[in-house]
Amino acid sequence: MDRWNTSLSGYYNYPFRFLHFYSIFVVIVFSSIFPIISAGRRSDGVIVTQADFQALKAIKHELIDFRGILTSWNDSGLGACAGGWIGIKCVNGEVIAIQLPWKGLGGRISEKIGQLQALRKLSIHDNVIAGLVPTSLSFLPNLRGVYLFNNRLSGSIPPTIGRSPLLQTLDLSNNQLTGTIPPSLANSTRLYRLNLSYNALSGSIPVSFTQSPSLTFLALEHNNLSGSIPDTWGNVVVNDKSYQLQYLTLDHNLLYGKIPASISKLSMLEEINLSHNQINGTIPDELGALTRLALLDLSNNSINGTIPVSFSNLSALVTLNLKSNLLDNQIPDVIYRLQNLSVLDLSKNKLTGHIPATIGNISRLNSLDLSENNFTGEIPNSLVSLANLTSLDVSYNNLSGVVPSLLSKKFNSSAFVGNLELCGYSPSTLCASPPPQTLPPSPIGGVAKPRHRKLSTKDIILIASGALLVVLLLLCCMLLCCLIRKKANSKAKNGSKASGLATTGRGAKPVPAAAAGAEVESTGGKLVHFDGPFVFTADDLLCATAEIMGKNTYGTAYKATLEDGNQVAVKRLREKITKGQKEFEAEVAELGKIRHPNILALRAYYLGPKGEKLLVYDYMPNGSLSSFLHARGPETTIDWPTRMRIAIGITKGICFLHTKENIIHGNLTSSNILLDELNNPKIADVGLSRLMTSAGNTNVIATAGTLGYRAPELSKIKNASTKTDVYSVGVIILELLTGKSPSEATDGLDLPQWVASIVKEEWTNEVFDVELMRDAPNIGDELLNTLKLALHCVDPTPTARPEAEQVLQKLEEIKPELMLAATSSGDDGAAVQEKSE
Repeated sequence: MDRWNTSLSGYYNYPFRFLHFYSIFVVIVFSSIFPIISAGRRSDGVIVTQADFQALKAIKHELIDFRGILTSWNDSGLGACAGGWIGIKCVNGEVIAIQLPWKGLGGRISEKIGQLQALRKLSIHDNVIAGLVPTSLSFLPNLRGVYLFNNRLSGSIPPTIGRSPLLQTLDLSNNQLTGTIPPSLANSTRLYRLNLSYNALSGSIPVSFTQSPSLTFLALEHNNLSGSIPDTWGNVVVNDKSYQLQYLTLDHNLLYGKIPASISKLSMLEEINLSHNQINGTIPDELGALTRLALLDLSNNSINGTIPVSFSNLSALVTLNLKSNLLDNQIPDVIYRLQNLSVLDLSKNKLTGHIPATIGNISRLNSLDLSENNFTGEIPNSLVSLANLTSLDVSYNNLSGVVPSLLSKKFNSSAFVGNLELCGYSPSTLCASPPPQTLPPSPIGGVAKPRHRKLSTKDIILIASGALLVVLLLLCCMLLCCLIRKKANSKAKNGSKASGLATTGRGAKPVPAAAAGAEVESTGGKLVHFDGPFVFTADDLLCATAEIMGKNTYGTAYKATLEDGNQVAVKRLREKITKGQKEFEAEVAELGKIRHPNILALRAYYLGPKGEKLLVYDYMPNGSLSSFLHARGPETTIDWPTRMRIAIGITKGICFLHTKENIIHGNLTSSNILLDELNNPKIADVGLSRLMTSAGNTNVIATAGTLGYRAPELSKIKNASTKTDVYSVGVIILELLTGKSPSEATDGLDLPQWVASIVKEEWTNEVFDVELMRDAPNIGDELLNTLKLALHCVDPTPTARPEAEQVLQKLEEIKPELMLAATSSGDDGAAVQEKSE
């Protein structure tokens, strides 16, 4: 049978069955020789039963098939169980699975679906289906998985669906469901994944959920749930089974009351998110018993009291977010025991006392926010030893003393403002010098005070003459400068070629070296250099020969050839969507400090007198990843190590932005990934969202969506996150695996949808680029593992996606020999070369 015997079924669950490639190769060869035999094996030799045929006809009748996907569902029923009907799988003539995700289907789901008594899986997610969730699903004794997320379903959840004794997964997220959550859902004793997030559900959280030993994933965030969180977690033990709950997300609801101490009985918990509710009271000490907890987010509530000392026992904790509460008292000194802590946010509380010096012992800490509290005393010198710290904010407290010099150099002054007695973090807050020593009084009869005499007429005349001479000299110098400038401008006007970069700003003085932060101002504009290989003036830049390379929502990219023959790439930003000059300069100065082998380095920027804003980068002729993959000739092939090295490099760059720079890219596509001479990737457009207004960033997100790189949740929340960046990384990895462009629909589907649909049909070998299949006997396992990882990255549920660090770790496990090869060995810069989007 012309497929690999490998199952990647389920967009959420990715069980893989790997066979020896030799046997796979034999199957492929024999299937090409004996296609009739292959077709027979795909069927069990039984036609669909009459009852199931009638049910399928009714289901088709109530669906709206905008793309003609269901044309294979003929009126005779022939082929329904032989692979002829798309999305249908049978055993012994009975339908066991309906899988129609990403098919653009509308209409509603017929209640006749309850007649498919052998149905195990219903997967119709990511369509535009409206109507109600069928009550008849509760009549299906073999039902195991219901995947209806990302549709337009309305009404309430049928309470009887909990009668399905084998139900394992129920995902109705991102719909328009209302009403309360039926407590009877917990009656299904095998239910391990329940996702009802992003709906309009109201009422309270059913107590029955707290007594389900099978639940592993419970997601109820972004609803209108109210009432208190039940305090009966883990109170009932069934057959000596321990509670399996690992993910509990209840954020963005209307919940109030105290945090229940019984949550501490859920010993397997790895993530708790109760943020953006109305929770009050104190934090239970018992939470310190959750030794597997990696994320605890209680932010944006009304929690008071102190931070429990027991939190020091949370040895696996990576993120602790207690922002925007009413916490008071001091931070426990034993917080240093949280050696895996990466993010600590205690901002906007009422915390007092000194900042514990022991925080400097948390070596993995990369983000520390203690702003808007009542801390006193000095900033501990121990914070200097935090080598991984990339984000620090202690603003608006009552801190005093001198900011450690290394911290003041590493972080912007905004990290320290609002502390009236704090000094040494900016030119305007210089620390006072020690008072001068007082000399002892002169003895009596000592040196007498000097006597002052009046100026004579002769003295006054000499002073006036000298002043007049100085003025005349200054006027002569100014006249000479004007003549020289006029001559230079005339020469440039007559001899220069059309630039297209800006219309004014000539006459800048040359800079001696391209030192970081070197600034040149003139009557025409201002050029600021960061480190880089070329030295040039504003005149050099503005008089350069310019060639448009591409346009996008940020602006226009040019290749500029300077008078000395060197080439740079210049991005002229659209003035209407960029921030004002003061904000712009503050942000771009921070972007100019970013250096990483897989990040495109900003070399300089220019501000023109009429609002022009130019960003200068290195230029490299190898172009973008998009053109490398899709615009090459048939004679050019890209081998698997090259593709994998590019994937690792991109992931390293994104991981650096997320963990070291606290930057979300927000618009990652193959068009803004550049390749150097060795085809190592450089990520472009880093941090440009910080230079844009909110309206400008909205346009960027919308454009990314049209290109097929946008995560599905961005259609609702509008704000990019680390998870949306990971989604884009997943799309690019699929692009490398398949050789297909996400901007071009395949069979009416975008790239992740198309790959998932092929995988669900178990025709996995059709996913990969033909060039890769030539070497499949040697790299089969690597291809499949990378495909599995990419599908994990593009999971529709943000919380189910891995972090960038996890993606990088997995890629390096798949191809460890490329661990070091993914970064360039030369300069940390790259070229800007864009194609039209």
